Amino acid sequence: MKTFRADLHIHTLLSPCGDLEMSPDVILAKAREKNLDLIGITDHNSTRQCRVIREMGADCGITVLTGAEVTTLEEAHCLVYFDTFCQLNDFQKFLDIHLPNLKNDVKKFGYQVYVDALNNIKGAEERLLINALDASIDEVEKEVHRLNGLFIPAHLDKQRFSIISQLGFLPPDLKVDALEISPFTSPDEWVSGHPEHKKYCLISGSDAHYPDQIGTRITGFIMNRVNFEEIRNALKGESNREVIIMN
Repeated sequence: MKTFRADLHIHTLLSPCGDLEMSPDVILAKAREKNLDLIGITDHNSTRQCRVIREMGADCGITVLTGAEVTTLEEAHCLVYFDTFCQLNDFQKFLDIHLPNLKNDVKKFGYQVYVDALNNIKGAEERLLINALDASIDEVEKEVHRLNGLFIPAHLDKQRFSIISQLGFLPPDLKVDALEISPFTSPDEWVSGHPEHKKYCLISGSDAHYPDQIGTRITGFIMNRVNFEEIRNALKGESNREVIIMN
């Protein structure tokens, strides 16, 4: 077994709140600088920058978990990840159906562009990505698991845009693969205040919107190798695999 260093909550220049410097090459360079083995790309309500970074990561020895940070109808943020590009594309269709048709105001919210490996602009998202979908958290969870993905409610300790801030509790029938806390809370602090969450796997990531934020919070995955099923098993705590928040 080996401990793989991961930051599974990183935004790219596609997210309107993400810095335009968050291009694929910069993100991967920062990941190498921080000795990360595994990163997660989680733009707001879009997966369109994922494929390029995953392909580039494979070339430089960094595994890229691809998905999105979804804003549900309740305005709760949830991290979702998928193994294959086919699953990722199917989930993008779900996002396209459920994202409201409200145009982005670039001056107010920022650009929403996605690029190729050479940083040439491939396209732009016209609809504002930080809006809530018209799909509930239950509908999002069911769609993610229908596609055999991972579903993780994000930054539970935040006062806005978390399932706790929006609903006041974690629905017991919601099927989650883990729970995420922000870099500002330790696992012990969270479980002390929410003992009902002790049974869940906790992860944490940087929620990076700027290059220097990448790798400022690291989760260790103890497993044999880095692939989607090993990650899933580590989150479940199966076969001596486990997950620890390292800093």
